[in-house]
Amino acid sequence: MSGVHATARIRARADGRGGTALPVLESDGPLAPRRTRGEAGEARVVLVGAMSGPLGGDRFAVEADVGSGARLRVGSAAATIALPGQVKDESHYAVRLSVADGGELHWLPEPLISARGSELYVTTRADLDPGARLVLREEQVLGRAGEEPGRLTSRLVVRIGGRPLLDQELACGPGAPGGWDGPAVLAGHRAVGQLLVVRPEFAHTPVTAQVLGDSAALVPLAGPAALVTAVSPDGLRLRRVLDAALESLT
Repeated sequence: MSGVHATARIRARADGRGGTALPVLESDGPLAPRRTRGEAGEARVVLVGAMSGPLGGDRFAVEADVGSGARLRVGSAAATIALPGQVKDESHYAVRLSVADGGELHWLPEPLISARGSELYVTTRADLDPGARLVLREEQVLGRAGEEPGRLTSRLVVRIGGRPLLDQELACGPGAPGGWDGPAVLAGHRAVGQLLVVRPEFAHTPVTAQVLGDSAALVPLAGPAALVTAVSPDGLRLRRVLDAALESLT
């Protein structure tokens, strides 16, 4: 097989003293999970990239498993840049998340940048038990400054108690289905993101659907969750919109 194949694994468990332990924090490749200082009861992990990529042919994966009573916050040290490589093949980045009843996960990585000539498939799958809590942010920037984007396909699948909550896919860049840059999708914007918040109380008191500014919307899902979707001219303004939305939901 061509390219680099690597998986980073994080496992969080309640330590019995009101805190969160990390019995598994390991990687066999360029994504290195590092524990940092967290708030009381919460473990924090930063993903540090030891090399550029993913490049053509690479297959990266990150797995995070949060047990009952554990609280985990995961971020990244820098943006992930999808780049073309010597191998003329697509690259893959898989994120697999699981949260048990009474567990809480905040998945807040830095943006993914699709550089010209790259071809990346990103899949995020989250399996939650009833009573689990999740905050998940995804941000994608199409091309670096003044650059056309690569081909980027992103799919997000979320299940609660084995039942589908959300399953959506977006494809952008050269070779993507027509209309991706039209008024019904990105409308010429170069940054797109979403914020998913899953909380048990939303099942009884769902959020109210509303428009957030000029290019974002908040909608309740058919379950204990709310979804914010936004587009923006650049990543900085996209982050501001999603941060404001998160603050309104907490």
